[in-house]
Amino acid sequence: MNERFISETRSVCPECLQRIPAQRVALGNKVYMIKQCPEHGEFRTVLWRGSPTWESWIRPTTPSKPRVVFTEVERGCPYDCGLCADHWKPTCTALLEVTQRCNLNCRFCFADAGVSIPDPSLDVIAEWYDKVMQASGPATIQLSGGEPTIRDDLPKIVALGKSIGFNFIQINTNGLRLATDMSFLQQLQEAGLNSVFLQFDGTEEHVYEVLRGRKLLKEKIKAIENCSKHGIGVVLVPTLVPGINTQQIGAIIQFALEYHPGVRGVHFQPVSYFGRIPQEPREQDRITLPEVVQAIEDQTHGLIKASEIQPNNGRCSFSSNFMRQPNGSLKVLESKSCCGPELAEDLVQKTRTYVARQWDGIGQTGDSCCCGDPWEDVLRQIKRDGFSITGMAFQDAWNLDLERLQNCCIHVVSPEGKLIPFCAYNLTDRNGNSIYRKGR
Repeated sequence: MNERFISETRSVCPECLQRIPAQRVALGNKVYMIKQCPEHGEFRTVLWRGSPTWESWIRPTTPSKPRVVFTEVERGCPYDCGLCADHWKPTCTALLEVTQRCNLNCRFCFADAGVSIPDPSLDVIAEWYDKVMQASGPATIQLSGGEPTIRDDLPKIVALGKSIGFNFIQINTNGLRLATDMSFLQQLQEAGLNSVFLQFDGTEEHVYEVLRGRKLLKEKIKAIENCSKHGIGVVLVPTLVPGINTQQIGAIIQFALEYHPGVRGVHFQPVSYFGRIPQEPREQDRITLPEVVQAIEDQTHGLIKASEIQPNNGRCSFSSNFMRQPNGSLKVLESKSCCGPELAEDLVQKTRTYVARQWDGIGQTGDSCCCGDPWEDVLRQIKRDGFSITGMAFQDAWNLDLERLQNCCIHVVSPEGKLIPFCAYNLTDRNGNSIYRKGR
């Protein structure tokens, strides 16, 4: 079978992180990236396997510059992130890493958490919030780490963001503290926390033993129940690792539906090989977006169809919206799209609106539609019955496509206050060295 050339792009060498040319080529139903480093030789990485096809999975956009740029273009992508003037999309989600401490030592960790770096002060975090507001306006905020709930002042950080004008704030957490500390959770709710992005890798304990080092399922369930009692939305976030939990995709969705409406949806993340990784990836170590989409249909026995899942940000992500029906079925809510390319700034705003609508909590347990306004009652029902399936394929040094990177709207705020695309900030070479992370 002959390879078919698709297009050219740019990438980096996994050995030295120098920018090098790359090609996208098709072989049967697979698409590969092939690149050649003058010093370290050729690298070949699978990007796409199966259906929907590479050609069909696209959402054309017209670039929009950030409102404010914080770095000059000198060496070019990916070395001048900040954002720079060559970036194509403003921020939809800004990650603020409020600690590098963690109460787990996971086998896979994009942040390689646990390093001895002092926590940023509230004054520094306020400066970060201001930088995001300057560059992109009221983006979605995700407080991350490390494990952010280790900080006792996390409610103050949430309240600070709200006071500055950020409408939707979420924490990225393993849920351990939320499973046991109801007082802390109450403080987060009172501070205005909207959502919990909960690490949730499977419905069986052996998955957590392999990926996270210990049994965690009971604590995950308790965290979900506690968040639901406080009206804080929960999104389950599985890291999909072939041979470990990819056979549980359908079971995770069914679990989410059992805990709906407290659980607002599932956000799948195919494993990426940066940060703390066990080995250099082989082809069988990857699961690509179309394989995730097809597994959703197969493993839910058609409850969710592959055709109901659509590209969100090009070949980086997908999303689908549903209304849960009284009989347990899911009714897909069709998204309306323009007949031509969308302005990137408009797509960013749609993404922010989507996240706020789909992932926010529905109110504390006991709330009901009793306001007396029939239209408000309908809106509450739509909110209560909504359920989302989304996914994001982050890039590593082996499959990094600089065109995708320039189009990224998920940005990490660096300690210096620069806004750096997620995959650039977490990028590491074969030996764990980083361009942007301190001490890597």
